Amino acid sequence: MTSVQINLPLPVLPQGWAGEKDFKSVGQLSQANDRNIEPVGPHFLAHARRKRHKRTFSEDDRIQAQANVKKVEDDDAGEISEPEDPLMLQREAKDWKGQDHYAVLGISRYRWKATEDQIKRAHRKKVLKHHPDKKAAAGGTEDDQFFKCIQKATEVLSDPVKRRQFDSVDEAADVEPPSKKEAQKGNFYKLWGKVFEAEGRFSKKQPVPKLGNEKSSKPEVENFYNFWYDFDSWRTFEYLDEDVPDDNENRDQKRHVERKNQNARRKKKTEDTARLRKLVDDCLGTDERIKLFRQQEHAQKNKRRFEKEAEQKRLAEEATKAKEEQAKLTAEKEAAEKAEKAEGKKAKEAAKNAAKKNKRVVRAAVKEANYFHSGGDAPAAQIDSALNDVDLIITKIDNEELAALTSKLNGKKGAGDITAIFKDEAKRLVGAGKLKEGETKSLA
Repeated sequence: MTSVQINLPLPVLPQGWAGEKDFKSVGQLSQANDRNIEPVGPHFLAHARRKRHKRTFSEDDRIQAQANVKKVEDDDAGEISEPEDPLMLQREAKDWKGQDHYAVLGISRYRWKATEDQIKRAHRKKVLKHHPDKKAAAGGTEDDQFFKCIQKATEVLSDPVKRRQFDSVDEAADVEPPSKKEAQKGNFYKLWGKVFEAEGRFSKKQPVPKLGNEKSSKPEVENFYNFWYDFDSWRTFEYLDEDVPDDNENRDQKRHVERKNQNARRKKKTEDTARLRKLVDDCLGTDERIKLFRQQEHAQKNKRRFEKEAEQKRLAEEATKAKEEQAKLTAEKEAAEKAEKAEGKKAKEAAKNAAKKNKRVVRAAVKEANYFHSGGDAPAAQIDSALNDVDLIITKIDNEELAALTSKLNGKKGAGDITAIFKDEAKRLVGAGKLKEGETKSLA
């Protein structure tokens, strides 16, 4: 390796230097030394390349620049590479409003999804290919019309406001809705999904709900259609405005053009809203999920109605059954009460008859006892007194006591025994407080 000697003289101070008058040296410069400088890093590689290929500095720089251009083109070839339409290359720069800026830069496949980096790289590639100087160096014409189109496309797409205005009217990004026949071939979700994905770029609210598929739930489907029926679009149409004259002297014409542009924007906005509403209506009208949900809802309503009718029928049957049971119980109760009443009446009659019989037995027993008179026939006064006393005793006792008294008297024939039984009964009644002492004189 050979060394290169570089002579660098000290810089000359300019005239009128501020320190020229007041400058005072405090020492002297040392003697100059010769040093060998060796290139390192990328400079060493460049030095070796020049030595190897025997190039000058300018020649090597030119070859390296061409290699860098080719590298840039090769790097972008995979992602940003579209065939150029010959008619597009002949476009006049003054007609820039009618050009497709994405197609001019070769990124029409991305359109509104293109990133800033993709736009910059596409612009760089197009400039390297269509720069007038490069064409002239290649022996071509110096026509720069398409190059100006490239510059205008980059200007529009690099400015967020201008790009939004262009995207607002970019019909190439629209997706045509499928026909009813196409949607019925099993491609409903795929075809309509692309349509709403394209329309969703205009939504102020992000993210935009997806169309979904046949497995989507009813709330998801309702949310999708509610979103699109209440769609809030940022879409504007300034890009299609007629140019406003810059002549300040013609202010009336300027205001006229501005009003005309505003009216045109409102009209296009109204037409676009109607178009989108029809789009959603068409999709809704062919959405099999809506029909399925309606059938399910109808079936659910019928089910609820049937269940309600069945419940009402059950309640009515239960009420009828309860009423019948109640009527049966009432009838049984009435029958029981009637039977009980009849039995009671019968028993009462039997008791009454028994009481009558017992009374006859008791009264007959008085006669057997000779009316409680000892010796000979009882006088009339004794008979009346005995019968009155016996009737008094009968009135003071109940049927059971009467029956008990009767049972004591049954089979008794002796007047003394019968009289003793009556005296004991009178004594018992006196003890019970039902008779007074000496009230039954015949038994005293």
